[in-house]
Amino acid sequence: MSKILLIGGTGLISTPMTRQLLARGHAVTHFNRGKKAAQPAGVAQIVGDRTKYAEFEAQIAAAGSWDCVIDMCCFEPAEAECCVRAFRGRTKQFIFCSTVDVYARPTPRFPITEDAPLGGVSVYGKKKVVCEQTMMAAHARGDFAVTIIRPVHTYQDGGGIHNATLNNAAVLGRLMRGLPIIMQGDGQSLWCAVHAEDCAAAFVGAVGNAAALGQAYHTGGDLMTWTQKLTTVAEVFGAPPPTFVHIPTDLLFAVWPERGRISAENFSFNNVFDNTAAQRDLGYRFTITWRQGCERMKPVFLSTPGKITDPATDPMYDRVLTAWARLSAQLKSDLGTS
Repeated sequence: MSKILLIGGTGLISTPMTRQLLARGHAVTHFNRGKKAAQPAGVAQIVGDRTKYAEFEAQIAAAGSWDCVIDMCCFEPAEAECCVRAFRGRTKQFIFCSTVDVYARPTPRFPITEDAPLGGVSVYGKKKVVCEQTMMAAHARGDFAVTIIRPVHTYQDGGGIHNATLNNAAVLGRLMRGLPIIMQGDGQSLWCAVHAEDCAAAFVGAVGNAAALGQAYHTGGDLMTWTQKLTTVAEVFGAPPPTFVHIPTDLLFAVWPERGRISAENFSFNNVFDNTAAQRDLGYRFTITWRQGCERMKPVFLSTPGKITDPATDPMYDRVLTAWARLSAQLKSDLGTS
């Protein structure tokens, strides 16, 4: 049995992770703000705010030492630096939740392995790169042993259906009504998704695992094109076959930056990750396919208010579609192909 501190504990991945850790007989403590549901039975809690660095470090010092610390909510470089100060000499192992968004794009080769060049494209990805570097510097100094997990897109039964322009609830409303759906580019870029239960198992497999010290791992899942991804959602949810309107990703970002950014910085790239290292060292396997995940999501989405909303609440979506149809027709007319 290991004494484990989980920073977070009530989130997407850490909720099933907590259950799995308890099932293995570990002693689990959560550090969080105490603002969500009550802690699971058998889990201790330290209530605090990790962004109040001096207070956080004082609380950790008072709490003693840990066999393993798992940080699920470190997003800022200053938070990583604070963790190094707080846990230096107070834990044997520090497992850092990173992201596959740390990789430089475009990718030089596929599948993407853990030694691929880092750099990130989004602000989120770039910050995670710096956090990883801070953690690995601590490992090199001997402050504590570090393991890095880089999840792919992770979803749970209650959510995780992305699309080219976000605002997922209104776009799902469009899908259910058979209305046109904006697709970034030709919809053939490859996307990878994993259920939170499978992703959590990789973290659990890393706890106290000597092979994982100083290493980084992917938690890749089901691989599909974006067309396949949303077509599967429609099939499982009982929606009409989707009608996709293909808009160049760079144009979508230029005309609608707040909604097109995620496609330009993430969705337009092929996300194909090699899980060999996690399979070998952590015993990692993904067991839930995207279709099975959609089948699990369906009853939650159909019964929960706000999960699927009226497309009329997103008027800019139709404005973009109308403008694209007009410009496409004009282009055909100008070239004499209409």
